[in-house]
Amino acid sequence: MRIEKELMRGAGPAAILRLLSSGEKYGYQLVELLDRQSNGVLAMGQSTLYPLLYNLEAKGLIIARTETVDGRLRKYYRLTDRGKRRLARDQKQWEALSVAMGNLGIL
Repeated sequence: MRIEKELMRGAGPAAILRLLSSGEKYGYQLVELLDRQSNGVLAMGQSTLYPLLYNLEAKGLIIARTETVDGRLRKYYRLTDRGKRRLARDQKQWEALSVAMGNLGIL
């Protein structure tokens, strides 16, 4: 099942921050993890992921570093302290939303 664009706008950044909470990762690794850990529900291509990463970086929620791996530059992303605080806030909001939707019989 694919999630509608409007829902992904909120879920995508929160999912990326959550994945980065366990340590730094590079773009393609995030694409694979999103697909696998969400059973394809939150799957997104690189053309969707990278603008999202750039946006999170511009907001100071993540930071990137580059490293040469097998002769290629690879960009690794990790959470900033601000990103950790945002993730904690987002988790509380998603939990509250989930409970509310469950109370309505939607979940």
